[in-house]
Amino acid sequence: MDDDKPVLDQVTDAIGTAATATADTAKTVVKKVRKAARKAVKKVMPKKAAKKGKKAKKAAKKTARKAKKANRKVAKKAAKKSKKGKAKKSRR
Repeated sequence: MDDDKPVLDQVTDAIGTAATATADTAKTVVKKVRKAARKAVKKVMPKKAAKKGKKAKKAAKKTARKAKKANRKVAKKAAKKSKKGKAKKSRR
C-alpha cells in the first residue's frame, strides 16, 4: 500500500480492479460454455436432418443439370433442323 494515497482511494482502486478482473473472467467462462454447448448440440442433433439438407442440395443440382442437358438437346435439334432444311434446298 502506498502511504502517499489516502486509504479510501486505495480501496476504491482495489475494488475497481477486482471488478474488472471478475468481468473478464465471466466473459471467458461464457465463451467457453457457449462453445461447449455448440459441440453438444452438434452431437445430439439428429444426423437425418443434416442429410435431408444435403439431399435437397443434391436434388437441386440434379434438376439444374437436367435442365442444362435438355436445353443443349433442344439447341442441337434446332441447329440440325435448320441445317437439314438448308441442305435440302441446296440439293434441288
